[in-house]
Amino acid sequence: MDIKSFASAVSQITTEKEIPEEKMIEIVEQAVATAYKKEYREKGEVVKAKVDPKTGEANFWLVKTVVDETTANFDEEEEKEEEEDEKVQYNPKRHITLEDAKKIKPDAVLGEEIETLLEKKEDFGRIAAQTAKQVILQKIKETERELIFNEYKDKEGEVISGIVQRMEGRNVLIDIGKVLGILHGDEQIPGENYRPGQRYKVYVLSVEDSSRGPSVVLSRAFPKLLTKLFELEVPEIAAGTVEIRAVAREPGSRAKIAVYSQEEGIDPVGTAVGQRGTRVGAIISELSGEKIDIIEYFEDPVEFVKNALSPAKISDVEIKENRAIVTVPEDQLSLAIGKDGQNVRLAAKLTGWRIDVKAIGKDEIEETAEVENN
Repeated sequence: MDIKSFASAVSQITTEKEIPEEKMIEIVEQAVATAYKKEYREKGEVVKAKVDPKTGEANFWLVKTVVDETTANFDEEEEKEEEEDEKVQYNPKRHITLEDAKKIKPDAVLGEEIETLLEKKEDFGRIAAQTAKQVILQKIKETERELIFNEYKDKEGEVISGIVQRMEGRNVLIDIGKVLGILHGDEQIPGENYRPGQRYKVYVLSVEDSSRGPSVVLSRAFPKLLTKLFELEVPEIAAGTVEIRAVAREPGSRAKIAVYSQEEGIDPVGTAVGQRGTRVGAIISELSGEKIDIIEYFEDPVEFVKNALSPAKISDVEIKENRAIVTVPEDQLSLAIGKDGQNVRLAAKLTGWRIDVKAIGKDEIEETAEVENN
């Protein structure tokens, strides 16, 4: 194994694998140090290498850690006491006493690594070269995993685009670039049929490291997907001119979103809807036809509850402790409640209030919606 040609060949991998040059050089140095130790040094020693990426020349050092009686156990026969549990067993191949270290470096301190320059070598035998190759392949694999994990960890909480690759039971595997993300059954929009080749926008729910590489969990049902889609579609929301204050969603069926703006002359609802409904229409299309009610947010809970029950017309709202008692005209009762209680249920989620709805002239409460804890 010739180090110069070896370093040149490895530099090509830097481009192919998209690994930063400094990281690739570090991998090469670890591999070359391992090969040097295999060929010329003894087992148990610590060897460090420094490779010049331009010339391919390498220098090598023997590394020893400075210890004394307080940090190392020098007697192999002596049984360690409990207070000595943190002491390392002295090994002359890895350690150097503080006294000897000061002869090399007068200002040496405990725990410091003392490096001794070794004879330069450029050629290595077949076994050493094979060892270096194995180290490089393993380190490249670990580095790729680390880089991919960090890349997608940074995307946690964001919306990305992906293409359905295949189904495994109820789970859908989606190609999101360098990895396959997983869309579990309970994170899918009810009624959506996923077929290979289809492109979807998905919310990155979580990214975890595993023995098989980064595990990216995706969602189409998470409420924040709706928030992120509005940020992508509505520049004013992305810029913060219009704010999304609350979201309530029953995936695949209906959602309510409360918007607000402090800027004079800006209609937050009209801005989110877009001219002729183009902006909200694009999001509804992305979510397979999920209906979206956009309402204006108010700090006043009475006004907020009234808006949240849109499109029903509300006669009165009375706030009592944790409840909002809503009175509506009799012909608005079914509209306020919604099909299967959906409208009042979403309004309760959106506002954070338990909402009781009753019609004018009726003493009994017709419908109650309690906030669900997600």
